[in-house]
Amino acid sequence: MKRMYLATGLDHILREAKQIRHNQAFRLNDAVVQAIYSKAEQIAQKVVTHSEKPGIDWDQKLDDILTSRIFGFPSMLLLLGIIFWLTIAGANVPSAVIASVLFWGQDRLTDLCYYLSAPAWFHGLFVEGMYRSLAWVISVMLPPMAIFFPCFTLLEDMGYLPRVAFNLDRLFKKAGAHGKQSLTMSMGFGCNAAGIVACRIIESPRERLIAMLTNNFVPCNGRFPTLIALAGVLVFGMGRAFCYTAAIVSGIVLLGIAVTLAVSWTLSKTLLKGVPSAFTLELPPYRKPQVGKIIMRSILDRTLFVLGRAVCMAAPAGAVTWLLANVFVGELSVLNHSAQWLNPFAQAIGLDGFILMAFILGLPANEIVLPILIMSYLATGSMTELQSIEDLYHLFVGQHGWTWLTALCMMLFSLLHYPCSTTLWTMRKESGSTKWTVLAALIPLGIACAVCYITAQAARILGLV
Repeated sequence: MKRMYLATGLDHILREAKQIRHNQAFRLNDAVVQAIYSKAEQIAQKVVTHSEKPGIDWDQKLDDILTSRIFGFPSMLLLLGIIFWLTIAGANVPSAVIASVLFWGQDRLTDLCYYLSAPAWFHGLFVEGMYRSLAWVISVMLPPMAIFFPCFTLLEDMGYLPRVAFNLDRLFKKAGAHGKQSLTMSMGFGCNAAGIVACRIIESPRERLIAMLTNNFVPCNGRFPTLIALAGVLVFGMGRAFCYTAAIVSGIVLLGIAVTLAVSWTLSKTLLKGVPSAFTLELPPYRKPQVGKIIMRSILDRTLFVLGRAVCMAAPAGAVTWLLANVFVGELSVLNHSAQWLNPFAQAIGLDGFILMAFILGLPANEIVLPILIMSYLATGSMTELQSIEDLYHLFVGQHGWTWLTALCMMLFSLLHYPCSTTLWTMRKESGSTKWTVLAALIPLGIACAVCYITAQAARILGLV
């Protein structure tokens, strides 16, 4: 008994010693940085002279607002909200134009196949399968990325992004992560693969891995169209539907940020234990943005780079989807058989077998999840898309018995499930580890299934559906 007591006391002393060491490390780091800047300020005061009274320090005035405890977070959310609004609203017309051009090309390819008397399977596999999936991915991904990345780069070039990291540093430090993860998380709103690449700015390998593993929990451009459409179905028929839709999508985004922090904290206490590294951030002065440089860098280095990877993944997915929908075993296609086999599990998490199959087949690109689901419900044999939220509502609710719970669970699953293959490929390249790449897929999938199961079962127990 005495030996056990001594062991217990020793463990307690060691824990306290580690905590003191941890706190002293941060205090020492802060003291060193403060001493350096104080000395620099003293030297500057001795050697710098002003011929006249300095004007208003606009940098300081802006920082008093943008980094304050009261206005820092509201101003940050407002600016990011404006970017999201510009991305979502501004991409509609370009997406429609690009889609019309690409599907005009599909019609010409169809005419060419008929002219050459090509077999039906050839036209279906290469035109309705591969080409059509590429058309959807390009028309859905290109315009939002072409808007989001320049806007994001504009904030970066102006010097605002370090202020975002300053505001969020406290939250990520409490989660055992790095303050710079706020920047990589923000990049994930444009594309999770780009967010993974942005994790290079985090020096600590442990914290870089945490940022990579959690970047998927913020919705990318590929998931925004699905989330917006499902939110529209959820509030269809209600007055001021646009306001309700925007509120639901904003809530989903905030939930993704909360999950990012929660999973970061869990990883820092389990698989990736360690002390958060010190983050000394020198806020740069605000600068006039170089518009030409911003456009070139965001389009060439980010938009086209990410789009190229997505296109490489979407073409094979289109071919596989067409094959599954057009190869029959008995009276049902392979796609229908697979959906029926998945249906019991899917029902338990608030979905159905066709929804789960759409997510499985949509692994190469999140943009094709909704077209695959519509194709499965309509049994058209090729990917398609309806023209309005009203059409979606009648297809999902009127013909396939969706409830509000089905739409909600699909939104939650879309937010939390595994990354697309482009992101996983990028994860493998950046981490150099197959193990962490597999975990990057399994951890979100487990969380998505658990959250949807709890939501569905709670709603059914409470009699809400």
